[in-house]
Amino acid sequence: MRAVITVIGKDKIGIIAAISAVLAECKVNILDISQTIMQDMFTMIMLVDTSGMAINFSELVDKVENKGREIGVSVNVQHEEIFDSMHRI
Repeated sequence: MRAVITVIGKDKIGIIAAISAVLAECKVNILDISQTIMQDMFTMIMLVDTSGMAINFSELVDKVENKGREIGVSVNVQHEEIFDSMHRI
């Protein structure tokens, strides 16, 4: 099972490290990552593999979103199928 994680917020040191640390703790593998800074706004999209996850999906969502709030960024986690369905023309 794969998921898409998006992160948006004011750029600061440690955003990728903080989110990646939570994923590693939960045994989630990052398959692909794209990040950019638009003026002073940080944006990142990650495709992750959740098949080896040590917790259930809702717990992962809570942990990653809580970490986002802690560091001052907005984080959204979606199953890949839901993401694909929402963005189909």
